[in-house]
Amino acid sequence: MSGIERIAAPAMKAGTSGMAGGAVDWNDGDKTARFKALALPYLDEVYTLARYLLRNANDADDAVQDCYLRAFRHFDTFRGGPIKPWLLAILRNACHANYAGKARLVYTADQAPEQAEPMWRETPDTPEQTILRRHSTDTMQRLIGELPAEFKEVIVLREINDLSYREIATVIEAPIGTVMSRLARGRKLLREAWIACEGEGEEK
Repeated sequence: MSGIERIAAPAMKAGTSGMAGGAVDWNDGDKTARFKALALPYLDEVYTLARYLLRNANDADDAVQDCYLRAFRHFDTFRGGPIKPWLLAILRNACHANYAGKARLVYTADQAPEQAEPMWRETPDTPEQTILRRHSTDTMQRLIGELPAEFKEVIVLREINDLSYREIATVIEAPIGTVMSRLARGRKLLREAWIACEGEGEEK
């Protein structure tokens, strides 16, 4: 069992659990087996979104457990297709339900739509890719984590979890135009933050 699987393991043991609004029976062997086969491969992606949204490891662990309990409880409503967007939508809702009132998730008004190319999918010779290569993973994670919540989540869903615009729209329950607007604004803010870091590095 990997480290990330241990996060969900307490929720997925045999017996029942009262988390997330009711008892969960993990003794239904066929349902449990199918759920684990489909859902467990995406624990990393679910935890990644939780970690970025909440910026606290303990809260992220709790949110992932809550997510998987909710997902198993409502697994009968899953109608097929990619399960990752479905899980991420449940995770996002769990984060909002449990932490929105604790100053963890603060959303601001959307900015006007802007056009911007995906920074991680541009040609290698662009200035953004040059900046990206110069920054450590820790720095990139920090800069993404410091984005406003509505921009941070779409950046993580698109650039890290590799969801399509339509899948992101499903996860955040917003029109595709809103997804594109937030991505454009988020990429602009991230680009500006990278340039600022680059300038700070040159001054040292």
